[in-house]
Amino acid sequence: MTDERIVEGLKSQFERHRLVFWYDTKHEFKDDFNSLDITGIKKLEINNNEFNIKYQVIHEEPDQKFLIYKEGASPENPIDNWLLDLELAYTNFRTDKVQLWLDELQLNSNLADTIREHETFFSSSARRNRLKEIITPEDDSLNLKFKMLFVISNSQQEIEGVVATLFSELSKEEDNTLKLFKRCNLDQFLWDSLKRLYDYKPETPTIEDFAIELFKSSFQMACNKPSQLNTESQLLFRRWKNDRNNSNSFEDLSSQYQKDLGIKEELDDIDLDSIIEVDYFEEIERYFIQSLLRDIQNQTIQRKEVKNKINRRRNSHFFNQFESVYNTLFFASELFHEMSGMNFGMESFNDGLMRYTKTWFKIDQHYRKFIFNFQRSSQPTLLNDLYEFVENKYSNDFLLKVNDVWQSKIDPIKSWKSDEITSQMKFYDHFVGEYRRKETKLAVIISDAMRYEVGDELLSIIRERDRFDAELHPVLASVPSYTQLGMASLLPNQNLKIHDVNNGTISIDGRLTSGIDNRKSILESNDNSISTTAKHAKDIINLRTTDVKDLVRNNDLIYIYHNVIDAAGDTTNSEDTVFKAVSDAIKELNNLVKKLTSGNINHILITSDHGFIYQNRKLDDSEYLGEAAQGDEINYTDRRFVIGKGLIETHNFKKFKAEEIGLEGDEEFLFPKSINRLRKSGAGSQYVHGGLSLQEIVLPVLKINKGRESDTNPVEISILVGASRTITTSQLSIKLYQDTEVSEKIHARTLQLGIFNKDGNIISDTRTLIFDNDSSNPRDRETHVRLLLRKSADKFNNEDVFLKLEERVSNTSTFKLYKQEKYLLKRSFTNDFDF
Repeated sequence: MTDERIVEGLKSQFERHRLVFWYDTKHEFKDDFNSLDITGIKKLEINNNEFNIKYQVIHEEPDQKFLIYKEGASPENPIDNWLLDLELAYTNFRTDKVQLWLDELQLNSNLADTIREHETFFSSSARRNRLKEIITPEDDSLNLKFKMLFVISNSQQEIEGVVATLFSELSKEEDNTLKLFKRCNLDQFLWDSLKRLYDYKPETPTIEDFAIELFKSSFQMACNKPSQLNTESQLLFRRWKNDRNNSNSFEDLSSQYQKDLGIKEELDDIDLDSIIEVDYFEEIERYFIQSLLRDIQNQTIQRKEVKNKINRRRNSHFFNQFESVYNTLFFASELFHEMSGMNFGMESFNDGLMRYTKTWFKIDQHYRKFIFNFQRSSQPTLLNDLYEFVENKYSNDFLLKVNDVWQSKIDPIKSWKSDEITSQMKFYDHFVGEYRRKETKLAVIISDAMRYEVGDELLSIIRERDRFDAELHPVLASVPSYTQLGMASLLPNQNLKIHDVNNGTISIDGRLTSGIDNRKSILESNDNSISTTAKHAKDIINLRTTDVKDLVRNNDLIYIYHNVIDAAGDTTNSEDTVFKAVSDAIKELNNLVKKLTSGNINHILITSDHGFIYQNRKLDDSEYLGEAAQGDEINYTDRRFVIGKGLIETHNFKKFKAEEIGLEGDEEFLFPKSINRLRKSGAGSQYVHGGLSLQEIVLPVLKINKGRESDTNPVEISILVGASRTITTSQLSIKLYQDTEVSEKIHARTLQLGIFNKDGNIISDTRTLIFDNDSSNPRDRETHVRLLLRKSADKFNNEDVFLKLEERVSNTSTFKLYKQEKYLLKRSFTNDFDF
């Protein structure tokens, strides 16, 4: 011992006590006592003068601090200790390591036995330093032991953190923390705590046994079955499971225990609707998917119910792992719903176009999204039967049928035009001209092969953005519906002509239209009063914002060419990725709009050169025409059209002359009827364009305008409180109502729900809820939630508590209050924490 350590120890004691007794049992510190000089402290020595000391410290100087020293031990018999009452009221200074630790941690001397019991823990200065950060002078022995567990397990002052650390090590087949608990003599305290808190009381407790029992009991409680552990354990389980930091250990243990507990067999006897929000095992997710799959394949479930079930699984721990599977099921259901009872009759050519743009295009959209998610799911065995069913239904009951009927409306016509929708050849005059007449800067994006249904999806995405408005207009593609003619039709034009019949190139007034330089030249020469340019989309995307601003400042009209969809589809070895390419294209176009508007251009048109047909399965021989095109001169043959002269029209081909489709020249064109293909070596056959099908010739024009004022808001949520605002059991059932349906301008909202005491401390489990329902039926927008009270809620009985909806502050881990309702917690404890 050194003088300095004694002085510091005494100073620490006097911060909390007026009187400090010091028994020098081994007669070692008399000189230290004599030399001590601590400001504000008087020294007294016990030497048969106990009554004088007591009188002085109590009556003469009741506010003075005293160090009362005795050379020797305190009396063995308490009866002989005339100062015992004062010792018990104040404190003793000891010069052993336990006392030094007490002083260092500023703990009461009545915790000396606790420290002595766990001496190994306190022998580490690192552990003492971490403990010092979380202890308080009011801590008793129980709290101190808990905090020792927290320090060893490196948790955040919650028993859940201790359990999380132990489970994490268990999943890795490690036990370092548990071994340290044992060395610090804290293992029995751990088991006693688990017994007291969760009713865990086996003959021989182990962490693995507790873990499997926790999974088992939580599942049993979710199924409304008796369980060994109490309801508080379910809160422990949920909090542990829902913490993202515990994802790996949860998944490892869940995977192991679902086999040990026979969960797959258990599910055969459980009503799935009763556990639709339970996500304790991956096997539950698989079971839901298989059940939903059966119902959709058998068409025994309504679209609305499919959507509702998938939405209720959205918060499941395993949902992201199976999201593509769920999406596959959802879009299969949407496709079946759209096709149910659909009549593909049409009165005329114009009527067929209008019907397609109003409803029929959605079937193509659902099919595309079904295939895209099916390919992403990597579950061919699970989903193969559904895939075959959807593929056949789409190809045979929609794609073929609707185009067979459509062909019957094409056959009689002698001129390729519509009274209902604008011709693609009029695009510049009709759409671009609208802005040029107002002298408004404009960007035109042409995305190769973006068919109408893709434009519809992009429309919704654009409209979801704040301050953006967009309209979708159909146009009738020029035919043959291939790139060269489509791109030329979108330029200012008077005299379109096949430039070279051997490769299908197009000219306008004798000027070639292929290539960006030629197109730029045609645009510039059309109107010398404005500045015009043409760019590739990839070049715009890579520009800095300042460079985009310069581009916009220096040009009145910007044509931008984007090629993602056709680049994938027109290549044989990548045509089966065309729907992924569509998804990528939508993202790129959305980003391109963002990039352009950041450069101060507020008006954008997005359109396409042609559409396409795609069938994911390999085609049968019957889907190719059995005859070849006949005529005096056949110059160019593609899968979906032929260019030549003196061509012969048969029952398998529709023939147009150049002037009938708006072209100069004496060329003739043959088109295989409906969706039939011509055989052509080296070319793909699943993805085709150039023909007359609705999917190839109905194209989108998106008119996008960026406004000045915000026009999007998150959807509002109401808490529907019943007649009683009193909580009388260990759980609270809540009804929440989404005030309006989610739409392009009313966005989904994610909220966290929990019950809090008046100090803002959580006393229940928490639930994260996504409100994204787009149903117009108010009942569909109701959400029912059950919260379980924690055992700590006992302390707030007969007090007001608060049900709070909280919303995360963007890009932070902080939550802000959205709404709250006050309840009175008034429970009897007869059946605490039992269902």
